[in-house]
Amino acid sequence: MTPTPSSSDHLTRRDFVRTAAAVTAALALPPAPAVAMGSDPIRVGLIGCGGRGTGAAKDCLTAADGVVLVALGDLFEDKLASCRQSLARMATEDASLTTKITVDDAHGFTGFDAYRRVIESGVDLVLLASPPAFRPQHLAAAVQAGKHIFMEKPVAVDPAGVRSVIASSEVAAQNGLAVVAGTQRRHDAGYRTIVQQIHDGAIGEVVSAQVYWNQGGLWMHPRQPQWSDVEWQVRNWLYFTWLSGDHIVEQHIHNLDVANWVLRAHPVRAVGVGGRQWRTDPAYGHIYDHFAIDYEYPNGAHVLSMCRQIDATASKVGEHFVGTRGTSDARSAIEGERPFRFEPPAPKPNPYVQEHADLIASIRAGRPLNEGRQVAESTLTAIMGREAAYTGQEITWDDLLNADQALVPPELSFGPLAVAPVAVPGQTVLKRSWNSTGG
Repeated sequence: MTPTPSSSDHLTRRDFVRTAAAVTAALALPPAPAVAMGSDPIRVGLIGCGGRGTGAAKDCLTAADGVVLVALGDLFEDKLASCRQSLARMATEDASLTTKITVDDAHGFTGFDAYRRVIESGVDLVLLASPPAFRPQHLAAAVQAGKHIFMEKPVAVDPAGVRSVIASSEVAAQNGLAVVAGTQRRHDAGYRTIVQQIHDGAIGEVVSAQVYWNQGGLWMHPRQPQWSDVEWQVRNWLYFTWLSGDHIVEQHIHNLDVANWVLRAHPVRAVGVGGRQWRTDPAYGHIYDHFAIDYEYPNGAHVLSMCRQIDATASKVGEHFVGTRGTSDARSAIEGERPFRFEPPAPKPNPYVQEHADLIASIRAGRPLNEGRQVAESTLTAIMGREAAYTGQEITWDDLLNADQALVPPELSFGPLAVAPVAVPGQTVLKRSWNSTGG
């Protein structure tokens, strides 16, 4: 597809300034009371129509009655069309979805401003599933417009984005808006049961942990002659730090979020290593394919973090916590002085659906959930590990949170955009903006 220039084909510095001003203005407003929607229909708009966004829409519609999908938005027309086809197929396979999908041609939006048009289309709840680079801006706009929000993880790619998400989440809390994140382990019955037991002292004080996401490679779309630099990078957003945060942020955040949850804190410092040994072709952008990070937490506990995306290697995804009186995988079992094994109900609730069920229930009850700060902190935890590996330096939480790093270009259009060099420990430094690295 060759995009044609239009008013929606660029994202300007003015857009970013407007969004930042909106957050600042909203912070100055008096809090609005939470609105209990009761049994009223909840009109949903999806922003970001890729596979995860389409899946999130289905999960939301499956989670409760009285939920209707009324608007879709994506940067690309073909992604919008593919999403509509997938949703139509889902409705033929599950008759309960037929009346829940009511998107007409007038409410399918494309371009860089599609997110704003979805938000302005009369929806009550927005699902944010575009590449993570855009999450802070989309969240700020949704909060300013008074919408409830489900947002996929991670929620930023740099400290500037994390700070924006925290600010927006505070506004949402003041104004009675729900913010739920796609860290579905927080809504998984097994994790919730075991983590609560850990918090109740089942394994004593947690002194160390290991968290893993090791797997093979993921998809890549070969560049087409008609694609500009920006289109190529956005269509392959996994492989560019300014768009995904690198895979330690985009994927491994799940396990790091569990570590923060169990330890009830974020790390204070990190050191680590990483590199790019398998995905060396420029088609895979400039991200690493493996990381190993040592995180130190406030109580002195150390968490070993490991993630890898390399084909033909051993897979391992999960967590392991060591306490003074036992151990646990945080998901199904506790070993030691107080052994316990979680027995899931039959059928066990799908956590991808449950997170939406919990979100909708909180909206209807007028007690909106707000997971904005916790997922922002988990995002920054992952960024911390990335920067420790990229720079080869010890990275502290306070220095990172206040760093001037802002990787997302202040202006975007379908045109040229240089690719950042691969990070080299000992040469790469933390303080950098998008234009000092080419992205």
